[in-house]
Amino acid sequence: MTVMQSTGTRTKPAISTAPAESAADLLNAMAAMPAGHPSRASLRDRAIEAWLPLARHLAHRYSGRGEPTDDLVQTATVGLIKAVDKFDPDRGVDFAGYAIPTIIGEIKRHFRDRTWSVRVPRRLQELRLAITEANSTLTHTLGRSPTVADIAVHLGVTEEDVLEGLEGARAYNATSLSTPISADGTTELGDTLGDTDHEFEVAETRVALGPALATLDEREQKILTLRFYGNLTQSQIADQIGISQMHVSRLLTKALTKLRGQLASELL
Repeated sequence: MTVMQSTGTRTKPAISTAPAESAADLLNAMAAMPAGHPSRASLRDRAIEAWLPLARHLAHRYSGRGEPTDDLVQTATVGLIKAVDKFDPDRGVDFAGYAIPTIIGEIKRHFRDRTWSVRVPRRLQELRLAITEANSTLTHTLGRSPTVADIAVHLGVTEEDVLEGLEGARAYNATSLSTPISADGTTELGDTLGDTDHEFEVAETRVALGPALATLDEREQKILTLRFYGNLTQSQIADQIGISQMHVSRLLTKALTKLRGQLASELL
């Protein structure tokens, strides 16, 4: 661009700016500078900005797979920054050829680490990808769907490893408990799941209660029966047995203490 400047009777060129630097020129200029050079940081920022369209393009290639596009662009940008920082022009590789696999690798790691419904070990995540690729390759070469044994031989792992990888793959996507499973839509998946049945504890206690009651003497058993099955007050029990209410209270406390101790030992 040329800026014309007036000098009274004539106009003459004043400042002629150089052509804009290409993205590759920025990287080469940055690589030529020492690590501590004051202009290096500025060149780095300009190089990253110049190559951002590449990162955005690669991010959009992976859109529509359940992750927000903005998150994918951010992840691709992280990969671009790593590529800019590690790129060495002296190796004779152009930057695009180096940056593309770096950015794609960052995006794939994002899917591997962030998009699983249930967190599974990285080994199983990688095994799932290997099984998927092996399944595609073997289907083409064998002309049929491969068996677990076929995949195991192809990958050089055991059949148990393949089964574990297939099981782990089920954790990638989750099904909502609100998913309708009946034709009329009135029954949801969550309705078919069992819940904790506290009656089991009551049943266990009742089973253990019989032997525990047998350890009490006849009068203690009668007092407990009148109190908790007959719903009588201590005064009414005292009248029936012919002892004082105070004595009924002491016997009731003693019987309950023995009963609790017996039940605790039986239920352990």
